[in-house]
Amino acid sequence: MRNQLDYRSETLAWNLTNGALHLVRDKVASTLPYDALVICSGATDRLMPVMGWQYAGTFSLGAAQIALKSQACSIGRQVVFMGTGPLLYLVAMQYLKAGTNIAAVLDSSRLRHQFAALPKLLARPALLRNGLGFISALRRAGVAVLSGVEPAEILGSAEDGVSGIAWRDAHGKRHELACDALAMGYHLRPETQLADLARCAFRFDAQARQWFPEVSIEGRSSVPGIYLAGDGARILGADGAENAGRLAALSLLSDLGYPIVASRVEQLRRTQMQMERFRRGLVQAFPWPHEQAARLPDEAIVCRCESISAGELRRVVCEMGAAESNRAKAFSRVGMGRCQGRYCGQAGAEVIAAASGVPIELVGRLRGQAPVK
Repeated sequence: MRNQLDYRSETLAWNLTNGALHLVRDKVASTLPYDALVICSGATDRLMPVMGWQYAGTFSLGAAQIALKSQACSIGRQVVFMGTGPLLYLVAMQYLKAGTNIAAVLDSSRLRHQFAALPKLLARPALLRNGLGFISALRRAGVAVLSGVEPAEILGSAEDGVSGIAWRDAHGKRHELACDALAMGYHLRPETQLADLARCAFRFDAQARQWFPEVSIEGRSSVPGIYLAGDGARILGADGAENAGRLAALSLLSDLGYPIVASRVEQLRRTQMQMERFRRGLVQAFPWPHEQAARLPDEAIVCRCESISAGELRRVVCEMGAAESNRAKAFSRVGMGRCQGRYCGQAGAEVIAAASGVPIELVGRLRGQAPVK
């Protein structure tokens, strides 16, 4: 079997055209033709801008985790974790175990959201227990774990970086806390650029307020021969990605005429449906704080790559009629930077929707363009 595999490590897929994947490895470009393609592109942090998030010392939760796991170092001496979702508590717990001084964990979701989601979260009781255990361990260690928080601003300066965080509690009272680093994130977003280049259809998920590629539970996309699995299609976690990958592989084999065991597919389907129910529970328990986008000060940076402020984005909406993501991108350069809108695209769409007074789904999504990463 091994001599039938062509495994290419450290290889970047930067474009996709009909029947061909375009690659770069060691600065050498190549083209790889395919009859069928399974895209497992993973996920990136989902971020909501806050005043001052461009200061040095502000990291995404994923970047903070990479620093700890790959470089064995903390992002700061006194760290605040802010946002919502399971990754918030997982990374905070990892930093606690590493001996980092954690100033606070600030969660924008409220306890009532989490209680309401319990019936769905009980679809995977072991994961629910793990999450509750992380929160309990953080509190036992003396870490302040606060819910219902609305970030106000990251304190500091362009010269000296982060010096603190300010937030409002559920009653609107402002609080401030000193820190020298901050990790933030609001769950994850699927990395869908390759699916977009493959011309897969997308559908807006009103609960998650995200555009997801259309995919069957067996992993078939809207394009024949293109299969989607893992967090690049739906955020289901590591074991959910493995299960989705098995389903996509069996679908591919079946579509190519190879015999598969129907009972195995049905077992994987049931597991996937259980994981999907849990995913819905997470979305309900840790909602995307879209209201914060409408309240961003005009001087707050939305697109860090191009230094586009909320005020500039509102200007092109109100004065130039750019009530659609790609039109606003053309007029303001929001999403044209190195991250290609992966960090600012969804929050930018929320700013556009609030400024134009249209539903978020009518704002659309930034279209993927090569080269992607």
